[in-house]
Amino acid sequence: MDIEKYIASGVLELYVAGALSAEENREVRRYAQEHPEIRAEIEAIEKAVLAVAKTASPGLSPDSFSKVKNRLTNVMPLPPEKSEEKTPWSSYLGWAAALLFAVGLLWVYLENNELKSKIEVVNEEKQSLEEQILKARSEMTYTEQLLNELRDQNVAVVALGGQTVSPESYAKAYWNKEEQKVYIDAQGLPEPPSGYTYQVWSLKLNPLTPTSIGLLDDFVDNDTKIFELPNPNESEAFGITLEPEGGSDTPTLEQLYTLGAVAS
Repeated sequence: MDIEKYIASGVLELYVAGALSAEENREVRRYAQEHPEIRAEIEAIEKAVLAVAKTASPGLSPDSFSKVKNRLTNVMPLPPEKSEEKTPWSSYLGWAAALLFAVGLLWVYLENNELKSKIEVVNEEKQSLEEQILKARSEMTYTEQLLNELRDQNVAVVALGGQTVSPESYAKAYWNKEEQKVYIDAQGLPEPPSGYTYQVWSLKLNPLTPTSIGLLDDFVDNDTKIFELPNPNESEAFGITLEPEGGSDTPTLEQLYTLGAVAS
């Protein structure tokens, strides 16, 4: 028998790994009994595998692996030499493999969760961007329509100047008499205090007859500060007063912020 060739064939590595059949295991065991070189090579392979197993699963007692030994290998152990106790290396190998497999599964699980989180973030950002685009388009469309309304040749522009309570205030009324509506540009009005709102009045001057045409509600949230109100009246002037929330039946003249007459 060419012992060196037999050792180089890889059969002994398969024996240590438990990959041989029962009959092949018996053959290797017999050769190991007959040839010390083969026994020594098997023991060297066992030590190398044991070192790797201990590195992968440090601190584990050999006794803790005995329950799975029969499941992990079909290797028939070599007969021990006198006074020699063999280390159950195959158990170490099995637990090391199980540990590495568990670590691999955990890594895949964590990577999968991280990928899902990234996908959710991307989807949320995409949805937010789409909403912003739709909002911008809607605002652009509204702005274009509003500009067309204000530039209509039938629209009368009425400048409303600041009054005693707030001389620095100003506003503009764009009145389309044919369509019976008025746009109030309230950009020049200060933010109303809590519990109050601005109320717009259509005025007849002789005698002075005020008619409410609406409130400038949601003043703070209206970025353009342009409000559309109905106006079926034969207005001679427009005024804006500060009133309690919900409005008043008659204007509070002490809180008259702006006033302007319609050109003849």
